[in-house]
Amino acid sequence: MTTPVAIQFDAFDPETLAGVTGRLVLLCGTEIKGTAAKKLARLMKGQLERAVSSEAYAKLKGGEALEIRFPAGLACDVLQLVKLEPKADVATARRAGATIGAALDQRPTTVIAVGVQRAAEVSFGLALRAYKFTERKSTEAAEAGAVRVLVTEPEAVAAQAAPFAAVTEGVFFTRDLVSEPANILTTNDFAARLAAMQELGLEVEILEEEELRALGMHTLLAVGMGSESPSKVVIMTWKGKGEGAPLALVGKGVCFDSGGISLKPGAGMEEMTMDMGGAAVVSGVMRALALRKSPSHVVGIVGLVENMPSGRAQRPGDIVTSMKGTTIEVTNTDAEGRLVLADVLWYTQQRFKPSAIIDLATLTGAVMVALGMDNTGVFSNNDAFCDEFMAAAKAEQEPAWRLPLDEKLDATLKSDLADIRNSTGSRYGGAGLAACFLQRFIEPEMPWIHLDIAGTTLTKTGTDYSGKGATGWGVRAINRLIAAREG
Repeated sequence: MTTPVAIQFDAFDPETLAGVTGRLVLLCGTEIKGTAAKKLARLMKGQLERAVSSEAYAKLKGGEALEIRFPAGLACDVLQLVKLEPKADVATARRAGATIGAALDQRPTTVIAVGVQRAAEVSFGLALRAYKFTERKSTEAAEAGAVRVLVTEPEAVAAQAAPFAAVTEGVFFTRDLVSEPANILTTNDFAARLAAMQELGLEVEILEEEELRALGMHTLLAVGMGSESPSKVVIMTWKGKGEGAPLALVGKGVCFDSGGISLKPGAGMEEMTMDMGGAAVVSGVMRALALRKSPSHVVGIVGLVENMPSGRAQRPGDIVTSMKGTTIEVTNTDAEGRLVLADVLWYTQQRFKPSAIIDLATLTGAVMVALGMDNTGVFSNNDAFCDEFMAAAKAEQEPAWRLPLDEKLDATLKSDLADIRNSTGSRYGGAGLAACFLQRFIEPEMPWIHLDIAGTTLTKTGTDYSGKGATGWGVRAINRLIAAREG
């Protein structure tokens, strides 16, 4: 997997500043204060004061930067001046780090963070934004140079940063999975990558098609009937210190979605390699929990399928029976993710009796029509649980917006031929309709959140913490939700 940039925390020595090579970064407020900034100002003979007092610097928001190339009195090639007050809040500190991470190149980078209260948060933002997926490039990509963060108490800051490093690796694992093409990340390959996490202490179990058939997971199996890749369910368990009811995370893992017989338009279909984004987030969270040795009891379950047209593929008009026993008329084979989740959600509840469930899926284009590409759609049957998640998402700056579970929409799922149908064909309320479908496979009184991440799994323009491509949205928020419960 993509390795996060190496970040080392070292003690600050003002006598070495003049000789620092590569990129030098100064975290500075609106005034030149502190030993480091004043030392640089003396070395640069007025150039730093001029920059800090400039109109360009005044216009910068917290966390943004300007660069001084070949600064006077210094050996470095670039001095990046990042606007950050010593007592800046978490969001601004992380944005400052992301600004540094976005500018990294093969040269070594030294960050002067003396006096900054949230230096560990700066390093977190830096690491997240420095991600680049280069695994499929034929020429070897230049790796980012080493990063040193200079602070007063390096051991203390390193200890604060350790949990962030675990979460960063979870985010990178998710981004790698989403970035891989479908001819490489088959259902077999996906399952093998998850099985390899047993070396981290996760328990991993893979259910093959014969076992799924015996369990009655016919809706999940129906989605994958047209593909050469076998359908699977992978169960990852992290027991932490608890043996009680686990929190359950469930992910949609459609490794490629052609739409099946209800074939998608050709334009943009290449992006349907990301239709396993929900399963990728679940996998990334489980990796982060194992790496940070979480005391929580969490189970992550993903349904891995490929939705392809062939002579064996399910057809519009087919009727399938779910593990729950509910019969479903398949009116659109491109509304397949809810069929996968229906069986996995029911199986999760029957086997693990979880305390609560969060499912994630790149489920509908309709959620993008409603919310655009920056907010995940949130649906829940439990206000307290939903509020808990929304607070975690806000704290992690992962935008989310709650949408209603509409009883009138739910009523339209009624089928003349089966218990329900998987799609109504209506252009209105598609994200809510899919959520209502899933709710039918949630037991009464089970706290449940459905996250439609169709718009937030990929970005074409970049975000504060990711460049163009896979974002890893959800790993940070869910990890924070779990960590908050740990006390």
